[in-house]
Amino acid sequence: MSRVALLYQPCLSFPCVDMCVTLPYFFLCCLMLQMADAELDYMSQGGGLYLQGDFSIAGLFPLHDTNGPSAGLPALRPCNEGFHNKHGYHMMQAMRFAIEEINNKTGKNLLPGISLGYQVYDICSVSASVLATLDILADQHRGPAASTEPTLANMTVAVIGPDSSSKTFTPAALLGAYLIPQISYEATNKKLSNKILYPSFLRTIPSDKNQVEAIIQLLVRFNWTWIALLGSDNDYGLDGMQSLSQLAPAHGICVAYQGIIPTYSSETAHLMKSMVKGILRAKVNTIVLFSSKSKLSGLFPFVIEANVTGKVWIGTEDWSAATRVSGIAGIHNVGTVLGVVIKDAAITGFNAFERSVMEASLHHGNVQMGSGVATGVCLQSADMFSLARNNFTLEKYDITSSFNVYKAVYAVAHALHRALQCNSGLCRKRRMHPWQLLPMLKDTRFSLENTSVYFDANGDPPTGYDIVTWIWRGTEWSLRVVGSFRPDPVQLTLDEAAIEWHSTGATSISVPSSICSLPCPKGHRKVMRGQHACCFDCQACPFGTFLNISESIICQPCSNDQWAPASSEQCLDRQVLLLAWEAPLAVALLFFLVCCLLLTSISAAILLLHLHTPVAKSAGGRTCLVMLAALTAAALSSLCHFGPPSRMSCILKQPLFTFSFSMCLACITVRSLQVVCIFKLASKLPPAYDKWAKKQGPEVTIGIISAIALFISVTRVAFDPPEPSQDVDFYKDRIVLECSNTVSFGAGVELGYMSLLSVVCFSFSYMGKDLPANYNEAKCVTFSLMVYLVSWISFFTVYLVLRGPFTMAAHVFAILFSVLAVLWGYFLPKIYIIVLRPQMNTTAHFQNCIQMYTMSKQ
Repeated sequence: MSRVALLYQPCLSFPCVDMCVTLPYFFLCCLMLQMADAELDYMSQGGGLYLQGDFSIAGLFPLHDTNGPSAGLPALRPCNEGFHNKHGYHMMQAMRFAIEEINNKTGKNLLPGISLGYQVYDICSVSASVLATLDILADQHRGPAASTEPTLANMTVAVIGPDSSSKTFTPAALLGAYLIPQISYEATNKKLSNKILYPSFLRTIPSDKNQVEAIIQLLVRFNWTWIALLGSDNDYGLDGMQSLSQLAPAHGICVAYQGIIPTYSSETAHLMKSMVKGILRAKVNTIVLFSSKSKLSGLFPFVIEANVTGKVWIGTEDWSAATRVSGIAGIHNVGTVLGVVIKDAAITGFNAFERSVMEASLHHGNVQMGSGVATGVCLQSADMFSLARNNFTLEKYDITSSFNVYKAVYAVAHALHRALQCNSGLCRKRRMHPWQLLPMLKDTRFSLENTSVYFDANGDPPTGYDIVTWIWRGTEWSLRVVGSFRPDPVQLTLDEAAIEWHSTGATSISVPSSICSLPCPKGHRKVMRGQHACCFDCQACPFGTFLNISESIICQPCSNDQWAPASSEQCLDRQVLLLAWEAPLAVALLFFLVCCLLLTSISAAILLLHLHTPVAKSAGGRTCLVMLAALTAAALSSLCHFGPPSRMSCILKQPLFTFSFSMCLACITVRSLQVVCIFKLASKLPPAYDKWAKKQGPEVTIGIISAIALFISVTRVAFDPPEPSQDVDFYKDRIVLECSNTVSFGAGVELGYMSLLSVVCFSFSYMGKDLPANYNEAKCVTFSLMVYLVSWISFFTVYLVLRGPFTMAAHVFAILFSVLAVLWGYFLPKIYIIVLRPQMNTTAHFQNCIQMYTMSKQ
């Protein structure tokens, strides 16, 4: 078999091309590298566009486009069967320009006494990229044994390229195993930042991680939460689409539709039509296209055919500035295009350099720079002059990528400058292995065309992006920079006024909306509809709940000291209801209390001074003083109703009134019983009554009745003690500060006992309605008890209807009015006689009244 045949066979079916994509097959690739050494030696030495130099840089550029392999993978299709790639041509020329600039001492005199060379490979496919890498590795394998000279001519110290992530994974793994520096100018996949898998990989283009973050920030800025996401069927598109779909939910963005854009062919046309229908069915207005320009150019004709207009298309750096996409007929009607592009840059003198190459091509024909026309099948020697005769236009997209190549070459030159100790004015000529250059390259830092060039720990440049929009004037297309994005810290700057929004083919000033559901009104929670968080119905939060801003799907209850009306976003503090000491109503009641206390005190003083007079004796004598003391205590119990309730006030206020007023009623009851018995039942009374009356029976009876009241109150407090409490149920927007167990079984027993005592008291008093005037207390006692009864019925009626200061005031009023009623009905008539009618406070007057009563009964 001839050497050409030996070469052609592995090119058509090279197992390492696809198996080397994963590291487990790396050793198999290395074995094939050894087997193919002879054939690759022929290619390296006999063909390709190269330039002799002391140190060589390999350049991997897509100089041709192929439509894919003619047979099943991993077959390699010859690159010269494809079309010329103008973008790859410009990037190849950028490398040549940089190297010639450095060699001609116009590049800051970086390498005095040292010349750079290059070897250019045409990587029209993934297979070609792998084969070119194997050729570079074969050169390394052969290099150290080939010469012992101080310089290593044609030995590659660094690799520039490839142009895409798909073509980069395997070369990066292979070159990383030998620590050969590799700088890509367009491979953006974030996986390449993994220094464990790709230790020698660097790049002058930002990672897709930054690009995804820029797109997310753009979506967030315009509140586009309902989007479609399409990615090209390659590593660039698939990984970018996956990263964006994973990051989107954290920013409230829902992906309504996802699709993978295949390479256009007659077999995939129906898939692209179905993809366009899926976008329309999803009813999205914003579509993110994480795609390479080559695959996307096959999709947009179907978008135009379906008459899709008025959409917003978010583009990535690979196609946002590419005329291959913007030049599609009718694309100006699809809507607004916003894109992420590499920051604009320019190379001084590059246009003139390319013009000189184009002019030279018109005079030289098929003459190859360096070593003539190459004859290789796999590596496809670059016929530069035939490419130059196409006179390719140099567009913004080409300039940006060419500048990335330009920076990569200068980064290698600066690393060599340090490694060869060129600061003295002349570089030290010595053998330089690629692994020796790698640390210098990672740490290099310099400025180029007002741009700072360096690599972070992952080998990525810390550069951001420009945000651009497409501007149409009829069918004339142009790019307009409308903002920028910085990755560290994350910052999106945007001039929204510079964006021309296109809606159904017309220019609009309003930002298009792309949401599944309209935002809920204030105080309305989201009720999820379907599987997407962006699709929901709105439901008002009920009374007493509010919508937490951080949790939009749950209405949270307010705390006990707060309330919220329906459809509220926040809770309000409840109004605290209590009878404050300084309130006008409280001041009036306190004045009323003082009056009652003065009346009881004055009455007690007068009765004490006239205790041995007939009026005082007829009223009960010393018992009157006990009654007045009890009434004073009952009046003072009202003080427990003022201000915030305390434990002591809650314990005292009801038992104190119950006990003291029960004692007062007991005194009236016993006194009424004595009077009735003396006047009406004297002849019928058993001897036991005399013993009862003479041996302090009335006092003991009063004590027993009072003790029972005290026992009931103490028992109630002991077993069910009232505590300060907050009633938050009676009012929805207010808090009533009161004591617990106001209405309870114990309180009912207390009230029942007092009611029974009141009935007995009223009965004995009523029985004496026809007694002598000085002893007839029925009318006064009846009046007092009626006032007492009405006041408490009024209080309980108010208590059932209202709560708060007025109810508490009603309670105090009922207490004081009950005290005043007894004073008015029982004591004031007697005080009146003692003070103003002393002639009626004589023994003779009382005896005369008794005689007249006796005569009237006969």
